[in-house]
Amino acid sequence: MAAMTSSTTTSWIVWSLRVTATVHLAGVLGQAALAGLFLTGDVDLLTWHRNNAGFTHSVLYLQLVAAILLWRPGRGPLWPALAGLGLVVAETVQVAAGQDRVIALHFPLGMAIFGMSAVFTAWTWRRVSTS
Repeated sequence: MAAMTSSTTTSWIVWSLRVTATVHLAGVLGQAALAGLFLTGDVDLLTWHRNNAGFTHSVLYLQLVAAILLWRPGRGPLWPALAGLGLVVAETVQVAAGQDRVIALHFPLGMAIFGMSAVFTAWTWRRVSTS
């Protein structure tokens, strides 16, 4: 078995970050759609909203791992790992606010999470080099 080169390792890390960030962003967008449909009166979608939150939050942990790997051993910037950690904190608060029905926090924080996730995902596709 051939040893992986540094660029191959970095490429794998970059693609892991891109995929996890994109899946996470899709999950966050799904959260907004499910919440909106729940508010139109389809009460069953609250269960889907809760389950999707668990999935989306789990993917975020994978994104954080990829961002840490990009930093070390990938020799990339530290800020994506810090941004991922910030999103983990924000989503943890988001889940608690949703479970406690603190809507005044839950809605705007969800919008902020979507914005941060969208910017982060766009950065992974535009700025991160695979070489």
